[in-house]
This record gives sequence, structure tokens and C-alpha cells, in this order.
Amino acid sequence: MSALASAEARLRDAEWFKRTETQAIFSILDGTSGRTRAVGGVVRDTLLDRHRDNPDVDFATELLPDAVVRRAGAAGIAAYPTGIEHGTVTLRLGDTVAEVTTLRRDIVTDGRHAQVAFGTDWLEDAQRRDFTLNALYASASGALFDPLEGLDDCLAGRVRFIGDPARRIAEDGLRVFRFFRFSASHGREIFDPAGLAACAQAVDRLAHLSAERVGAEMVRMLSLPQIASTLRAMTRIGLEAMDEDLLMALKSYERQAGRPWFEGRLALVLTRQSADAVRQRWRLANADIDAALSVLKASALLRAFSVNEAVYRFGALMPVAVDIAAVEAGWGEAGKSAVQEQIDAVSPPRFPIGGNDLIEFGMRPGPDIGLVLQRLECRWIESGFTLDRQDLLDLAGA
Repeated sequence: MSALASAEARLRDAEWFKRTETQAIFSILDGTSGRTRAVGGVVRDTLLDRHRDNPDVDFATELLPDAVVRRAGAAGIAAYPTGIEHGTVTLRLGDTVAEVTTLRRDIVTDGRHAQVAFGTDWLEDAQRRDFTLNALYASASGALFDPLEGLDDCLAGRVRFIGDPARRIAEDGLRVFRFFRFSASHGREIFDPAGLAACAQAVDRLAHLSAERVGAEMVRMLSLPQIASTLRAMTRIGLEAMDEDLLMALKSYERQAGRPWFEGRLALVLTRQSADAVRQRWRLANADIDAALSVLKASALLRAFSVNEAVYRFGALMPVAVDIAAVEAGWGEAGKSAVQEQIDAVSPPRFPIGGNDLIEFGMRPGPDIGLVLQRLECRWIESGFTLDRQDLLDLAGA
């Protein structure tokens, strides 16, 4: 079976493609006559046999946004003008969410925003996209439309800019970060030489990018299975600033962890860079920073062999904290396994007393109660959780 025939068979067999809701959207948008096709990530990852649960589906269409909204309304499909100025309408039918974007071409670009004109030229639409593996379209029948011969790149894991890399980057500077992200996620951390050279030349012209957009790309990168070599390449061209110690730690973490966590990688970054600086540079949510800092606290307890306290205070973080502790302490597999055995043996009960118990015992309400509880909790943890309520009250009295 040829690569094309195999690709089309995979498309036709995909759950998202066979779904009644997907075919209904194809139908109302003249998909059977070729006026609307699925495009982008869901097509690309289906061809690579990368399963995603209930993926969003992107469509490209010759129909104007007003026509998409009108047809959706007539069919009882919810429509939202989420990016109407750029031709994008979001449709929701059952659990299926679909972004439908009218074919377009860029009239004016400033590296961040584009003024577009709508059209019906599929080749023109493909040529304005970023990488060849993202310019793959699927028709309502499952036929693959590959105007830029991106299928071979997709199957081979080659991340190549469409046309002139410098021009693609000039249209949207964020494509520099996307080049590295896709090279990590779909290109085995092998970098197309022309694309890498264009990214290096563009580094000094990216100040206009918002921290939110850059941060969104970095979060996605730090969540990938393999990213250490990519971060090294980004540092080499000046796109990121990570010292050799951090890069080595990130590489070690990938060796330690079966599946690296975003919080784990961020924790390692925060051992070498301040939380405030990272939060501002990538516009990270406070919850992300707090989770990474908790991983570091848990890791410190494990490295001090305070396993009971680590599990009691940060139990849900143990899977990532033990790997970070192994990286920071330089444990081999035997050392890490020994600590993991101790973690597995700990099952902390609920702390037996609270403030009301101390008040009933005779303490006056006030801030001293909190200090006493903290002291007692530490003694309880040190005992291996063996001290009961009466033991703790006796200690409080003493």
C-alpha cells in the first residue's frame, strides 16, 4: 500500500472523522463538494497515528464567516464568532468543538498581526501556513489534499517552514518558538538547517512578542516527553538563557523520569532562576509557580530523607518529586529505588488533633494554638504517625 493510500485509510478510520458530529459539519458546509476540509493538527496527528481523546477539529472553508454562522444556525449547531475578523467561527455540536476558518491570504503583516483577505484558493491558503506538515487537508470522503507535498515531511518527522523561512518568521515572530516546539514534538529534536538559521537571525527581532504568547509556547514545550536538546539549541542561538548546569539537570531529568512533568522541569528552572523573573518572562499562572516550588520543597525533604514528612505534606507530588530529588542529589537507580520503597511504605493518617482539642484541654484561644499545633504535628510526623490524640495532648501539657 502506498504512503498516500495508507494515510487516507488512517483518516477514514479515525474516530473523530467517523463521528456523526464531524460529518454533520462537513455536510452543512458543502464538504462533499470540496468546499470545506479538515486541516492542521488533527489531520497531522491522525496520519502519525497519535491518538488524542476527543480532539478539537479545525476546518478550512471557501464559505465566508457569515455563511458559516447562518448555515450552522439553520442546522441547530451553536456558532460563536471567536475570531470573525480573521475568518474564524467556532462551532459546537454535542461534545465536538470545531474551528472553521475561511480560506485567506495575508495582505499586510507586522510580525504579530495580519490583515487578511478571504478567498477560495486552497494553494494560497496552504502557502500562508507555517510548516509543511501543518498544511495537510482531509476531505469529507477521507481524501488527503496535500498541495505542498507535506505528507513525506510529516511521516519522516521533518519540520520545515513553508517556502522562505525568513519570510514565514517575518509574518509572525512566534513561529520561531513554534519551530522549536514542533521540532521537539514531531521532529525528534532534529532541526532543519534552513529553519534553524532563520530562527537564529530573527532572535534580535522578537521583542514585540507578548510574554503571554511566548509563555504559552514554553508551557507546551516543557510538557513534552523530550525537550532538553531543544532547550540547548534555543540557548545556543540566544532565544533562551539557560546555563550549562540547568541544561544538564534537564537532560538528567529526562533520563530519570519515565514521563517528565511540566512541574518537574519548571522546578529545575526555578533552582537556577528566580520565580518572579520566570513568572514575568513567561507570564505563568501563580498556580504553576506554586506547584513547582512545592515540588522543590518535597524534593528537599526527600534528599534529607524526611520521607514521612514529604509524603504527608506533598503526597500527590511524590511521582515528580522523587525524580527531581534524584537529579539534584545525583542518585543512581539503586538510591532512587530505595527512597521510592520508603515512599510506598508510608500511608499517613489524619492528624489526630486540632485547635478545639487544645481549647478543651485548657489552652486559651489565640495565635499560640497554631504554634503548638505545628510543634505537635512535627513530633507526630517524627514518630512515624504513631502518637495518638492523648499522646499529643500530654505533649501539649508538657
